[in-house]
Order: sequence, then structure tokens, then C-alpha cells
Amino acid sequence: MRSYGQYCSIARGLDVVGDRWTLLIVRELLIQGPCRFTDLKNGLPGIAANLLSTRLRELEQAELIERDEAPPPIATTLYRLTEAGRELEPVLKAIGLWGLRYMGTVDPRDAFLPQWLAYAPAWFSVDAAPEAPPAVIQLVVGDVHAVMEIGDGRIQTRVGRTDAPDLVLDGPANAVLGLLTGVIDLDLATQLGLTATGRHDVLGRLRPLLPS
Repeated sequence: MRSYGQYCSIARGLDVVGDRWTLLIVRELLIQGPCRFTDLKNGLPGIAANLLSTRLRELEQAELIERDEAPPPIATTLYRLTEAGRELEPVLKAIGLWGLRYMGTVDPRDAFLPQWLAYAPAWFSVDAAPEAPPAVIQLVVGDVHAVMEIGDGRIQTRVGRTDAPDLVLDGPANAVLGLLTGVIDLDLATQLGLTATGRHDVLGRLRPLLPS
């Protein structure tokens, strides 16, 4: 593992997690939980299998991940974060929150996976009316679906569909995520192609953690 060769905690931390793809591997293990190699590769469009193997080996050497040999019927190796690896969650949240300012446009070549639609609202928004009744929002970006459940002061998200949502947000990724994270308002999201069906007042439950 390459080193900056500096006696500085920032440099030492970057010695471990500063290489390309490393923090995105941590992201996938945070939002998916323990993963097979194939699950990780599918969650990291563009990474070569040999590079993923190298990064996993480096993370294991740094004691940020560990491997479990799952018994039958799974009978495969599962990669999971150690406690030290899980401690990177606030780091990734801070980077993601800071990076929202660059999310205004979408390159047609950009990959977009369901688990990313699911984690973003929970990481970058809070419930503004914890005393209000529960509400459910269905998120749709092309063939990607996720569900937001708001209640008791918490926002929980998952990949999938719900039968009776209070609100459905259907549109391009930058419109849906931009609205949920406070980067744009409903009018601009609509101009970008968003369709909001149902109770628009539910959007008032979301208080985006806007980047400073």
C-alpha cells in the first residue's frame, strides 16, 4: 500500500482509504451489508475484477473488512465491515453531503443503482415533523424503485415497491434526488421531468441537510 510518508492523521488515513474505489467499496458494504464478491462487483459498475480483489485484500490487511465463509446453501465468501470499517460511515456521509453541490446534472453515461436511490434520502434528510403520522413515498427512476418511510422522527429507506404510497415521485435521477436532498425545489424538479402524484404536503416532512 502506497504511503504519503507524512506524520499526519489525515495523511495516514488517506494511506488506507485514499485509493480509487476504496471508499465506494465501503459504501456498498454499509448500505448492502455483508456481500459476496459478485454483489460488490455489481454494485461498483466500471471496476475490474482484479482491481476489486486487490482493494479487498488491502482493506482486509488494514482490518477494515473481514471475510466469512458462509455455510451451505450459500457456501461462499462474504465480505463484511469490521467495527473500524463501520466507523467510516460519518466520513462517507460528510463527503456525500458536501458532494450534493455537484449533483445538478446527470451524464447519460452515469450508472445509477437502486441502493443509491434508497440510501441518499435517509443519509441527507431528516424528519421535520416527528409528531406527525407516518407517511410513505414511492421513488421511481426508470426501472429503479425505492421506498421512503417517514415516522417517529426517522427516515427509513429500502429498495422495492409499496402498495399504497402517500406520494409517488417519478422522474430522472437528478430531479428525484435533487428534490429530496434540497438541491432543487418542486417547480424546478417538475421542469426536469419529475411527476409528483399524491400528497405533495408530505414533502414538507423532509428537512434536507444542505451542504454549507
